[in-house]
Amino acid sequence: MSTLTMVHVGLSLIGIATGFLVIFQMMGGKTLGGLNGAFLTTTILTSVTGFFFPITKVTPGLVIGGISLVVLAIALFALYSKKLAGGWRAVYVVTAVIAQFFNVLVLIVQSFMKIRVLHAMAPTGEEVVVKITQVCALVLCIVLGVVAGKNFKTAAQ
Repeated sequence: MSTLTMVHVGLSLIGIATGFLVIFQMMGGKTLGGLNGAFLTTTILTSVTGFFFPITKVTPGLVIGGISLVVLAIALFALYSKKLAGGWRAVYVVTAVIAQFFNVLVLIVQSFMKIRVLHAMAPTGEEVVVKITQVCALVLCIVLGVVAGKNFKTAAQ
């Protein structure tokens, strides 16, 4: 495994772990702390490092990485420029959850491609089990996002 791959995967896993912790903080109505910065930083770096791999054609991963960077730019604006004031709190929750979903979506796809037992169940990545897993991740993120949106009232970072 190349150094770039190890760094990219490490950033991605840290981003996913801290992303869920941040969502749980928002669900509990807690103030966002240092984990939030770690989530945003590692998620941005995950998307950026994805563009360092050899590109021979546009892939779904590249498209998701580009969209994720736009979503994260909006999240940064809501958090740091608008200080989560008014409707910007909801904007932050939505963009953070979308960024988290994109991370998880790519994790699912890569897991079915790279983990032998999963790859055996879905060698092309188009099998029903992959789609069901992706839909479950989407539903989970929507549910967590709705609860976070209702409970996250703290304007502090």
